Amino acid sequence: MRGTFVAVLFVGRVALAAELPLGVRTMDFFGYRDCPAIENAETRVILSPQRGGMVLAYAWQGKEAIPLLPGQEGWTWKPGDRVTIDPYGGRFDIGPEYMIPPRPALFYGPWQWEATGARAVRLTSPPDESTGVQLIRDFRLAATGSHLRCTQIIRNVSDRVQPWCHWSRTFGLGDGICVVPLNPQSRFPRGYVTYGPGSVINFAPEPHANVRVRDGCLEIRGNPPYPKFGLDTEAGWLAYAMPNDILFVKRFPVYHNRVYNEIAAITVSIFYWPPQGTDPAGTTIPLPFCELEPIGPRSDVRPGKSVSFTEDWWLLPFAFPQDRELDLHALRACVAGTAR
Repeated sequence: MRGTFVAVLFVGRVALAAELPLGVRTMDFFGYRDCPAIENAETRVILSPQRGGMVLAYAWQGKEAIPLLPGQEGWTWKPGDRVTIDPYGGRFDIGPEYMIPPRPALFYGPWQWEATGARAVRLTSPPDESTGVQLIRDFRLAATGSHLRCTQIIRNVSDRVQPWCHWSRTFGLGDGICVVPLNPQSRFPRGYVTYGPGSVINFAPEPHANVRVRDGCLEIRGNPPYPKFGLDTEAGWLAYAMPNDILFVKRFPVYHNRVYNEIAAITVSIFYWPPQGTDPAGTTIPLPFCELEPIGPRSDVRPGKSVSFTEDWWLLPFAFPQDRELDLHALRACVAGTAR
């Protein structure tokens, strides 16, 4: 019946298949029981209400985009626990990164879920006292292809204005090539900044063989001197070519006249963690990944009100260049022609 939603399903409850809409089911995955999955004939998305409302799998024709770290299977957090891992997966968060208080209940804790229609699921966090908000994430997969719409809603459950922003922290498979269009009117001399060593934000990083500006884009094509990049791009998309011949594309809105409250006022951040095994500070990286991070503007959310930010994702066939010399013209054509 139109307008009818399935009742909220709490973590740990098994849903009968007959209760769920077309393209929604539950399955056991990566050590978690009864994960909500949305799928069509080509694409499967598996979500984790048990661990911070993350995406555990996003696969097109059996080719997976999101890495998971062996040894983290079934890991969960409950209030009072010490956090012992940095979980891999399709992560979402709120920021700004260096100003927002710790929020383990939002990032690690158990959420609720409900099916909201064909190939559509909503995840809802508990209210969080430290940030004064509750998060809601809506995921809807297209009837065909890989298009996944991801909307995060920030709901103010406190008695004062909350100044947070959307912060996506999605892991893609490691050792790929990341492309982000630069802003022709960038405030940064190179069009981007890098972070490190330590707390330094370098507004004019030195050239490097694996990091180059080409055809109006920042191209990260291998292990960089420092893994974190920030851009004030206004193009509204980024692309990540992965070694399994899949192009992971994200589209997202950018607001020219709004305040971006990250320290460098960036709209995108990229973390490119090295395949060699350690980062520049000597931290062991057990499995390489590239973190693809659209960032939203500051939203001064009044008590009882909500704001939302939507990312659109695609997985597209794209031959990975063995010599790591990416055809940017072909990539742009793929994004413009298919990721719509």
